[in-house]
Amino acid sequence: MIAIIDYGAGNLTSVKLAFERIGASVTVTSDPDEIANAERVVFPGVGSAGSGMAAFCERGLDLAFRDALANGKPTLAICLGMQMLFESSTEDGGVEALGILPGTVELFEFPVKSHLKVPHMGWNSVSFSQTHPMMAGIRPNEAFYFVHSYFVAATTPCVVIGSTEYGNFEFTSIAGRKNLFATQFHPERSGAAGLQLLKNFLTWDGSLCY
Repeated sequence: MIAIIDYGAGNLTSVKLAFERIGASVTVTSDPDEIANAERVVFPGVGSAGSGMAAFCERGLDLAFRDALANGKPTLAICLGMQMLFESSTEDGGVEALGILPGTVELFEFPVKSHLKVPHMGWNSVSFSQTHPMMAGIRPNEAFYFVHSYFVAATTPCVVIGSTEYGNFEFTSIAGRKNLFATQFHPERSGAAGLQLLKNFLTWDGSLCY
């Protein structure tokens, strides 16, 4: 069973349906006991860092999530879920995040006359900086679907698994460590490549990251 963590941050239906499409058994839950009993954990999210962190911690899900990681459960974080893994975010006037991975979350800022828009929205390619079983069967520089105004600035290169260029600006789009794998893009909205990543999650044993 895969537990998709529900902390009120966005519509989780698309994530659930994508997993069901590939034959996975999933439950959407805010119950720490269900998270503890799951074989795998998904930490999705859309919205703001401030409200997301507040809801996550108020429900005690931060403790359940840390326990799942400590117990070696393969864990997938998506979009806001990825951003909340880092130390802090500049969103909402500055938010302390979970501090599981080293780095910060910053706002995209471009010159007024730039053709680059915020939020960064649509399809963009991902360049892999590490070989990882979660990316098996996915072509180098494959395109995935993004929707975000803030980006991860990882401070330790070894947690960066993939990166993406928006204009001439490069940001971390996949990060991970040990049994944790996180994407800024939405695999559940990324067509065949996204479904392949989710299929890989069903068989990944949580290894190959430090």
